[in-house]
Amino acid sequence: MNFIGELAALSTSFFFAMTALIFTMTGRMVGSQVTNRVRLAFALVYLIVLNLILFREPLPFSAESSRWIWLGLSGVIGLSLGDAFLFQSLVSVGARLGTLLLSLAPIFGSVIAWVFFGERLTALQITGIVLALAGIAWVVMSHKEPPDTPHGHTRRGVLFGVLAGLGQAIGFVFSKQGMFGDFSPFQANAIRMLAAAIFIWAWTAIDSKTGATITALREKPRAIGLLALGALLGPLLGVSASLLAVQHTEIGVASTLMALPPVIVLPISYFAYKEKIGWQAFLGTVLAIAGVAILFLA
Repeated sequence: MNFIGELAALSTSFFFAMTALIFTMTGRMVGSQVTNRVRLAFALVYLIVLNLILFREPLPFSAESSRWIWLGLSGVIGLSLGDAFLFQSLVSVGARLGTLLLSLAPIFGSVIAWVFFGERLTALQITGIVLALAGIAWVVMSHKEPPDTPHGHTRRGVLFGVLAGLGQAIGFVFSKQGMFGDFSPFQANAIRMLAAAIFIWAWTAIDSKTGATITALREKPRAIGLLALGALLGPLLGVSASLLAVQHTEIGVASTLMALPPVIVLPISYFAYKEKIGWQAFLGTVLAIAGVAILFLA
């Protein structure tokens, strides 16, 4: 029996879990905003090289303008703004809770598609949404701030995590509008990354933070290698593995297996970072992933 799709989906979860851990480290080293700016630059370079290899052009310049508009908006909202909130959430509450909050993205996406694009939600899918929300709420309520943490730190981290999920969901919905027909996901991802990089670096220049970004990297040169690795694991290997998964197995199965980063991060947080994980956090994480699984498989 061929399990290429399932293995690719599990690999996707592993790549994204490692990316979250790496960007948590870099966010605490050089700041979440610097992390977002630099990893977008690395990811764009990787995708340009990949598109040159696959399609012999760095970017899909022949694509319709409507694709560029939808995918460009998707990149700005999902990759620039959504991931900016994600990295701040990772810094505030850690990779375990941050990746779990990102599980809100498919829930937000389903609701947005239902409200604005007429996609129907079945009773079973609504049940999955309720279970996922209950699991995430359980984990958030069981999370305790360390004694030396500033007041409200976790609250802000949770808020940023929710906004990250919303940003990614809107980005995904816009991506779907721009990927009609048989347009390559690799080319679509390159457009999204280009728009995100232009937006974030233009904002950096307007805010006069370009020099501060370079200074932060000079002071922490180890962060550069970690950012390059994180950009390679996430936007390149993670996205490529997800495409392979969807190609070789059912979308529901692939999506469910790709929703496992919070579970993968659990033992790493416990053994590598000595984070105390109670039974409420474990069961809440499992409940949230089960809800996401029901949402997709239904």
